[in-house]
Amino acid sequence: VAALSVPAAIWAKRLPEGIPRLEAHLVVLKGPIQALQMVIQQAEQVADAPGQKGSIMAVRRDLGLTGALFAGTRAVLDGLFTTVLVLYFLLVSGDTFLRRIVEILPKFRDKRQAVDISQQIQEDISAYLVTITAMNAAVGVATSAAMYLCGLGDPLLWGTTAFLLNYIPILGPLFGTCIFLLAGMLSFDSLWWALLPAALYFGIHLVEGESLTPMLLARRFTLNPVLVILSLVFWFWMWGVPGAILAVPMLAILKIVCDRLRPLKALGHFLEG
Repeated sequence: VAALSVPAAIWAKRLPEGIPRLEAHLVVLKGPIQALQMVIQQAEQVADAPGQKGSIMAVRRDLGLTGALFAGTRAVLDGLFTTVLVLYFLLVSGDTFLRRIVEILPKFRDKRQAVDISQQIQEDISAYLVTITAMNAAVGVATSAAMYLCGLGDPLLWGTTAFLLNYIPILGPLFGTCIFLLAGMLSFDSLWWALLPAALYFGIHLVEGESLTPMLLARRFTLNPVLVILSLVFWFWMWGVPGAILAVPMLAILKIVCDRLRPLKALGHFLEG
């Protein structure tokens, strides 16, 4: 964290200074953006009451970019703190929940099935986390090398960013592409060179996310992509960034349970990709 804080602070300071360069790169999009803004303003005029519009715009102006960023950062920190707190008490409790479930189940067959499901969840989720972490580390190393070769600078910062964002399926790489696109526009004068960091990152993600990781996880996890997206959206709405990170493991746990309980096998088949 200490090693990454300095380059992160430098890039944060460069952002206001690079606004003119961003405007120069985005001049080709000026016409479509203005047209879109006009459409949005017309829609707001139709939807909002005359008395409410002024107050809404005043609140938005008072909030400002700094206030919006601070509010978002505070929400992320709150979510991380809640997740760590819950995780701590789950670790302290150990196998208390499993023992209580075994105690209240009436039949020995049900008790054995509960233990089998618990062990299967531990094995599959552990394999998932190890595989994903290894692939994310490979993505981080490849991204660092690519950013160094294309001259973006601070390869350790960009590699760590790619490593962390890759824990959030689909949404993380999309957000990362936007970050690298912004960094390229702040660093290079030529538009094509500015697009190169985002293109390299997106290519690395395609190789990892569409071939290597699915091939390694195909035997254990075959989840419906549509349900993965819905799970990401729901848990991000519930818990923010920690919810997005935990969305796929929780969906996989649900499928493991459904596959091993006869009344829920139909739901497990529905969750399958």
